[in-house]
Amino acid sequence: MIPRPPLPSTILVADDLEANRDMLADVLRNEGYRVVLAADGDEALELLATGPIDLALLDVIMPRRSGTSACREIKSKTESRLLPVILITGSSSSDRVKGIECGADDFLTKPIKKEELIARVKSLLKIKQYTDELESAETVLFSLALSIEAKDPLTEGHCERLSKYSVALGRRIGLPEDQLVALRRGGMVHDLGKTAIPERIIQKADRLTEDEWVLMKKHPEIGERICRPLRSFGLVLPIIRHHHEKFDGSGYPDGLKNDAIPLTARVLTTVDIYDALTTDRPYRKALAQGRAFEIIRREAARGWWDPGLTAELQAMLQETPWPATCLKGKRPLDDLEWIASRLDRSPAERGSDAPLNTAAARRL
Repeated sequence: MIPRPPLPSTILVADDLEANRDMLADVLRNEGYRVVLAADGDEALELLATGPIDLALLDVIMPRRSGTSACREIKSKTESRLLPVILITGSSSSDRVKGIECGADDFLTKPIKKEELIARVKSLLKIKQYTDELESAETVLFSLALSIEAKDPLTEGHCERLSKYSVALGRRIGLPEDQLVALRRGGMVHDLGKTAIPERIIQKADRLTEDEWVLMKKHPEIGERICRPLRSFGLVLPIIRHHHEKFDGSGYPDGLKNDAIPLTARVLTTVDIYDALTTDRPYRKALAQGRAFEIIRREAARGWWDPGLTAELQAMLQETPWPATCLKGKRPLDDLEWIASRLDRSPAERGSDAPLNTAAARRL
């Protein structure tokens, strides 16, 4: 079978002057690009919502919505923030300052030189290709992680809950944006190493044998090795490796103690323990929120969990209850404002206070 040639990149050109739009479109089409045209910033945003765009060329001065305003809107949204944007400016340095502030990736100064236009477009499209490849790799890892979850209907939504609420807890305690991104990713892939653990062990309801326990404890290191080639996952690796550590050093794989355990790993662990207690498991029903925190506080006093993060999580959940479902496909994973304002019922509120099989809970 003859492979299909790659589709041409699509470039959005927004300028209120038809002559300028046509000139830019002619140059870009002669280079093999697909071009869509807009007369102002509002039209540009409407076109972005209707189909995939690979790069946007926006004139700064346009009626209704300016190029800088449209650029700011593009860069503020998760789904479009990585889209390369070139602002077309006059000679004013203030236009460039405003463009930098709104997140523009590059600038072209009027009158536009054909060679400069083509060079800047090619350069940014190459960077976007690399970014798309990284996003594709991340998507594959997320899908692989969710495939583990799909084998057990009782854990459905576990990764998405951890992703959302770890970020919410991290934001509450003031973590910087790059660590919040790591928590979002870590929530999804923290148990990725379980792909190498036999399914009979993962789904076993009884206590694990010594040999089975040795295998199970390898999954954080395996998950770290799987994700290590992704340079963008540098801050995620400590979360994956250390999310089973305990404050007193009795955890695994490295037996770290207290603040030697990375803070992001402690955040995810705190959320993970709560989720394990307040959702159904093969060996028990979900616990109510109050009962779950009684157990977590008792274990924190024993030296297992971070007591400060336990208190913060409890306070946060009193304000924003645990979700009953993950609402798959409704909103992006990191749309926390939407989640916080709408998720109102906990699966724990529908569960029971059945006795907890703590030995089994530890391995989850």
